[in-house]
Amino acid sequence: MEVGQIKIIYGDGRGKSTAAFGQAVQAASQGKSVTIIQFLKARDEDKINFIRRLEPEIKVFRFEKSDEFYDSLSEEKQTEEISNIRNGISFARKVLQTGGSDMLILDEILGLLDNQIISVEEIKELIEHKGEQMDLVFTGRCLPDEVKSMADEVTKVESC
Repeated sequence: MEVGQIKIIYGDGRGKSTAAFGQAVQAASQGKSVTIIQFLKARDEDKINFIRRLEPEIKVFRFEKSDEFYDSLSEEKQTEEISNIRNGISFARKVLQTGGSDMLILDEILGLLDNQIISVEEIKELIEHKGEQMDLVFTGRCLPDEVKSMADEVTKVESC
């Protein structure tokens, strides 16, 4: 049996989510189930709909309701979205606790740290719930050393 990994794809370059989606496709091609939860993204239905065609092997979830990026929302709408984001974190915790997938991708979860929506302690808690064979993938721009030290594999994506 393979031991699951904690993988982080971060940096200021483009392609972090795409790289994570590539890992999802690779896992699905090996007969594994994948859950992707996206945070802080503007609604780009073309990309999501393409990935959704790969269901049931790859399932994509977004809990935010806005069509705009989180950073461009008014303070009032950000407050509303934080509640939706918290629902997404709860769902991630459930997937981890139940072993509901072979791979869980938390796309832009590191951005939740940047925006102080979640804490490093909450990231640690998610990691603690990871099953032994499950792969857990985080993406985002910034990577605190405390989180980096928990990873098995770290990939930095930089702009040229």
